[in-house]
Amino acid sequence: MLLRRGVVALLILFALTACGDEATPQPQPAAAASQGRQAGDGSAGLQGQSAPPASGAVQGKAAQALAFVQKQPGTFGIIVRDRQTGQVWRAGDTRATTWTASTIKLAIAADLLERQQAKAITLAAADKANLDKALINSDNDAATALWNKFDGPDMLDRFKATYGMGDLAVIDGYDTFWRNLRCSAEDLQNLMTYVLEKLDATSRSYLVTTLRKVAGNQHWGVWAAGSALKPGNKDGWAEKPVDGKNVWVTHTVGFAGDGERYVVAAMYEQKPGGTLEKGAHAVSDAVATYFGAKVPAPVTLP
Repeated sequence: MLLRRGVVALLILFALTACGDEATPQPQPAAAASQGRQAGDGSAGLQGQSAPPASGAVQGKAAQALAFVQKQPGTFGIIVRDRQTGQVWRAGDTRATTWTASTIKLAIAADLLERQQAKAITLAAADKANLDKALINSDNDAATALWNKFDGPDMLDRFKATYGMGDLAVIDGYDTFWRNLRCSAEDLQNLMTYVLEKLDATSRSYLVTTLRKVAGNQHWGVWAAGSALKPGNKDGWAEKPVDGKNVWVTHTVGFAGDGERYVVAAMYEQKPGGTLEKGAHAVSDAVATYFGAKVPAPVTLP
């Protein structure tokens, strides 16, 4: 169920407009009033964890992480996949969809890099600079420039068919634009898995390196796994309309561990009255608890 949000201080709203898809939401068409959120079917984690951390790998606290997620108000879904053992842990509703915020910038980057590798497009120096800014700083203008130049709407079918983002859709009543999309935590996990396991080596190396050097406004979420696990992530945060009210979404997708062993994806839509701070700390503490890192997790807020 799309995450809900009430009134947030104007100072916070002003600070968010530069990146991460945090601009103040535009008036919502009536047809879209209840379409930002779609409930999951319950098949992917409503009962909590499906597997604990692998023995001898991460000495985490899956049960504590599950309990933490279940206490959070709103809709929370988190997945940790061990690429070495194949074990997958889930908590919350990992099939519920909500606004993607800036996490979709990772899919845009993967698509452009693959098309360049196939010689279907050529990324000029300015385009590569925009890729860096979109991923490292979560720069919205950079993402928009890439979307407009390289036929963004045409990317969506590839996101769904190639990257496994089957729940991805445009918010009803909105134009097909990167800031108007919704997806699930399962989608983000599939996307990150594709990047690590199927993307060509050059493109994969660029994305892994880049996600490990994100700016301070993204030092939360998967980042909270702790420096010893060398995490990398793409975060997304925004205030968006759901059912006629504005709510905060705070999402994170990335990896942790030697060889990028663990894929992590979390989406959290708060109820009205939530804040950016509460959301960022919640997804960070869920990750930190699972991996046995410090809680409350030290975070740098956008």
